[in-house]
Amino acid sequence: MSLIPSFFGNRRSSIFDPFSLDVWDPFKDFPFSSPSSSLSTRSSETSAFVNTRIDWKETPEAHVFKADVPGLKKEEVKVEVEDDRVLQISGERNVEKEDKNDTWHRVERNSGKFMRRFRLPENAKMDQIKASMENGVLTVTIPKLEVKKPDVKSIEVSG
Repeated sequence: MSLIPSFFGNRRSSIFDPFSLDVWDPFKDFPFSSPSSSLSTRSSETSAFVNTRIDWKETPEAHVFKADVPGLKKEEVKVEVEDDRVLQISGERNVEKEDKNDTWHRVERNSGKFMRRFRLPENAKMDQIKASMENGVLTVTIPKLEVKKPDVKSIEVSG
């Protein structure tokens, strides 16, 4: 259990995570809509997916990232490594086609682009990254280098 108090319900927050390189959008909470959006009730497409939730856990063998990307196909999600140690997960959900005869009563599902970045620790095997997607959950597994235990040599203490 984390010692950092959660300000966002029961979900653990990564606000204090030194490895996180989340992209910050200073305009995401403003009440105006994007000029490119033809529906005035839709939120800005550019900030829609900024809050994609990603869990990062470390096991004895690997670093495991799990991202909720409901409704996306594996072809719509990109997993990349930048500058040797930065994992980048990105993608896009397209806006549903509009029909002039349709009347929208409520629009809550997000559309648009998302991108999350994480600086990986030195013990990550960058050449063995694997990614899979099942039931709207992307799982990225990065094996860890084995930690070599230091050789201990006893030294006789003379008197």
